[in-house]
Amino acid sequence: MNFRSLTRGDGVVIGAAVLLFIASFLDTFDGDGDEIPTAWDNGNLLMSVYLAGIIGAALIVLGRAMGPGRKVAGLDLGMVGTGFALAAAWSSLGAMFDTGQSYDEVFKAFGRFGGGGGSVDTPDAGAGLILGLIGALLLAAGAIAAQAVPALKAPLAGGVKSPTPPPYGGQPSGGYGYPGAASQPYGAQPGQPQQPSFGGQPQGGAATPPPAAAQAQPAADFSPFWFAVPVPRPLYPEDGSPTPIAELAPGTWYLAVEQRGQSLVAQTQDGRRGVLQDTTGIQRG
Repeated sequence: MNFRSLTRGDGVVIGAAVLLFIASFLDTFDGDGDEIPTAWDNGNLLMSVYLAGIIGAALIVLGRAMGPGRKVAGLDLGMVGTGFALAAAWSSLGAMFDTGQSYDEVFKAFGRFGGGGGSVDTPDAGAGLILGLIGALLLAAGAIAAQAVPALKAPLAGGVKSPTPPPYGGQPSGGYGYPGAASQPYGAQPGQPQQPSFGGQPQGGAATPPPAAAQAQPAADFSPFWFAVPVPRPLYPEDGSPTPIAELAPGTWYLAVEQRGQSLVAQTQDGRRGVLQDTTGIQRG
């Protein structure tokens, strides 16, 4: 699992789950005394609102970390988690506007709560219900907005934009044309023995020409940049082979090291390089 692929929307979901967990230990009803129940004293309320929301958040985060298209028992984890989040928000609204039902269930279990017996007035919602409603609504909104709001699609960890370290910590300072490198970028003209052109050709014109895909030179005004794709897209070999070598996933930043017409030469997290042919809708870092 790749938790570096978590987005800001996932951060909202995690925060809402924490709020639900805290709210489950607070008083369900407004009142005085030591016997005012919490959500843990009402199994129906606990399962339908608090635990449902926390389970939904966990499924959403796991679905993101496991990558797009990952399913368990034929079900997409992110979609199932969103369903749990919506159900928790709906149940929380019902519990807030109909405290009488929850109160009656607790009153039967707590014979002394609200008096020693007989009928009593239905109390107002306490901090547990109020914060539970806020957390459930925030969870549902975060689960939906994370798929639609561009700002929430950005990576949760902001360190990938830093130009100081090499990409993904695996490339030397002069490799692959990383921004700020002192040496020639990838695809530079031959002329320096310590950095031959792609394909290992030495300086001079007598050597066998490299493949046509490797002869393409980067644009004169091109600078390497970080980018993310909106949907999964294949990465093809630089020699023009039609078989993809990797698939770029949304929510992960990749480094573009060269431009070839409308295509980009990109580097994956494990250091593999290939050509991204479809660059429409990419998000630049």
